[in-house]
Amino acid sequence: MSRFGNIFWLCLLFGAIWGALASILLTVLALFVSGLTFQPQVAAGAVAGLIGSGVLAVLFPIRRTPGVVAMAAVIFMVVLTVASGAQPLGLGLDVYAFGQLVFVILMAAFTVQSVNLIAKGFGPGSEKRYNVEVICLRFVKGLGLVTFTIAVALPFFVMVMMSLKNQQLLLSNPLDFSIDFAQGSEALFRSYTELFTQYHFGTYLLNSAIVSVATVLITLFFAVPGAYAVARLRFPGQKFLSRSILLIYMVPMIVLVIPLYAIFSQLGLRNTLWGLLFVYPATTIPVALYMLQGYFRGIPAELEEAGLMDGLTRINVIRKITMPLALPALASVALYVFMIAWNEFLFAFMFLDNVDLYTLSRGIAELNSSEVPRQHLMAGAVIATVPVLALFLWFERFLVAGLTAGSVKG
Repeated sequence: MSRFGNIFWLCLLFGAIWGALASILLTVLALFVSGLTFQPQVAAGAVAGLIGSGVLAVLFPIRRTPGVVAMAAVIFMVVLTVASGAQPLGLGLDVYAFGQLVFVILMAAFTVQSVNLIAKGFGPGSEKRYNVEVICLRFVKGLGLVTFTIAVALPFFVMVMMSLKNQQLLLSNPLDFSIDFAQGSEALFRSYTELFTQYHFGTYLLNSAIVSVATVLITLFFAVPGAYAVARLRFPGQKFLSRSILLIYMVPMIVLVIPLYAIFSQLGLRNTLWGLLFVYPATTIPVALYMLQGYFRGIPAELEEAGLMDGLTRINVIRKITMPLALPALASVALYVFMIAWNEFLFAFMFLDNVDLYTLSRGIAELNSSEVPRQHLMAGAVIATVPVLALFLWFERFLVAGLTAGSVKG
């Protein structure tokens, strides 16, 4: 009976859950991609997941090899097909045959590999309470990861697919996100071409880039010495200043719009990018100060004291010792500030009236009109998202590489 204890039954339970979840997710994806009226076979997916995971739970203690995983996946596919009445996606196998085969394989791989990762290192007979808790935590972690991935990826997927379609196809079947590559690249990317040729999106991109980069530079110029002073120097009111940095965020930005609109109108800063460069750093410097002061406090003061004893001035200590060690924090703050300035809409909407000065978010708002096709709005959203995504992926290597830059040996 030890071979069929808690671990075994947990594998069966989690396999059934993953099978049902895979049936829902992959069927919905197939519906989006093909435009056909597929229906998730949740019960069949749960049964297939239960039996497939049971094969893993029984055979893994005997022989833990990729072949066992592949065999469990094949069993999952067979059981799913039989339990669903030869309709694994809710339609007969003669409809969209190759596509159904691909999605069923993905369903099997997703379910079996999920159970494999959850039960990795354990098997029937490993019935300690700690092992059971580890498996449960792995399941919860995997479920959270899948949920987060869907929440992030699904809107982006819909945006991209809609931006590559024409108005007639969108109106005829809004849930059909399949792409006809036979129409050629010119027709496929027509929405993007028209955005730059007819809707001034090149100008919007340039304006957003100028404002965002300038906001990052201004924010770091003031935040670095300010955060260092709060973290290292001793002066009257230091503790109060350190604790009250984020008080500005207690004031809703919408409250400041009307006074700033009136002041900027009188000073001639409304309808200029200079006006945004006054407002954006004012909203980003407090959070940059808050983030950097905590990191500066984590850098050992002994390193800076050694530099001072060697004859370095305080400025040179910051430049040669503190700044190199704080590169991960600086990268994080720069990315965060850039994202705030790049995506900001309220002040850009209130202060900018000249189309040649629109930022990207302000320009996209102009596309939200009955006169503009929906695919153009989706293409604009993709254009606004991709630069930030690419920048984050590029900065990630610096963030990960410098995580231990401020540590001290010994």
